[in-house]
Amino acid sequence: MFQPKYTINATILANIKRISVLVSELNNKRFPKIIFAKLERSAREISAYSSTSIEGNPLPLSEVKRILRQAPAHIRDTEKEVLNYNKALEHLRDLPEQGHTVMTSSLLLNIHALVMDGLIDKHRRGAFRREPVFVNNPRTRKVIYLPPDHGDVRVLVEDLVSFVTENKEAIDPLILAGIFHRQFVIIHPFIDGNGRTARLSTKVLLARMGLDTFNLFSFENYYNKNVGKYFASIGLSGNYYEIVDTVDFTEWLGYFTDGIIDELLRVKKELEKTSADPSVGMRPEYDIILKYMTKHGGMTDRQYSAMTSRAKATRALDWKKMIVMGLIERKGKGRNSYYVKT
Repeated sequence: MFQPKYTINATILANIKRISVLVSELNNKRFPKIIFAKLERSAREISAYSSTSIEGNPLPLSEVKRILRQAPAHIRDTEKEVLNYNKALEHLRDLPEQGHTVMTSSLLLNIHALVMDGLIDKHRRGAFRREPVFVNNPRTRKVIYLPPDHGDVRVLVEDLVSFVTENKEAIDPLILAGIFHRQFVIIHPFIDGNGRTARLSTKVLLARMGLDTFNLFSFENYYNKNVGKYFASIGLSGNYYEIVDTVDFTEWLGYFTDGIIDELLRVKKELEKTSADPSVGMRPEYDIILKYMTKHGGMTDRQYSAMTSRAKATRALDWKKMIVMGLIERKGKGRNSYYVKT
């Protein structure tokens, strides 16, 4: 049975307390829905960019934003990685509200299948590896770590899942998420896509922080700022079976909680900056439009005109502004055009 070694030292304890204060501050603030919609989209863009960049994807953030707004006709693997990660984020977005914040093996496999769709052989997607893997130093390309034998992977993952499930009330969710993140990477259960699956899965556990603005949270951003430090903090060197009994999670948990603070401060700053911008004010008409689209799937300008006294030119400005905000997109041309939620 998995029993991690770690100590809640003064640094980690101070981080947990500060995170609690930041979460409380954010939860006590109220912002227009339009701000959340805009920043949630931005957070997904940052997450997709950061997490794939960590793994060596060369696409800049500007290109990632373009791809997520409109997928290219002929998709390259680098673009597929970004689209897959965003798809997985959207899939996981509603899990906290549905109460699905406890990890399961099936959820792990499902996340991996989404992340690696079209990138590796079908029989390897959403399936634990059946062959050995090696972890190379990203700079020297020399083997530095030998993960567990593939025959032990399923048992090790199930042990990790059991540890998380059994301790969801006994251990602070931040500590539990941090332990899960590193142990998952140590096990390296898949032939490829381990890092992306680990970070997405960790998001599910972090949702238990109780952050109302959780969908604006992109902790991958912190790791991408200094990838070398991330790999050095989370990784191991040597043969798993020779070092497994010496692994201590304390230093990693300090780094992990530092990252949570860094991202909470970014979210707080973005919320305050955006809410101070008078151009992002949510008009009542926008809320009506979005609710109508949610119910009917789309909306034409004629349908909008029947619901409001706003002139045609003003309605045109409304459509344009909502498109710029990333809330809706236009379909069709001319008289056949209509609008749908993004």
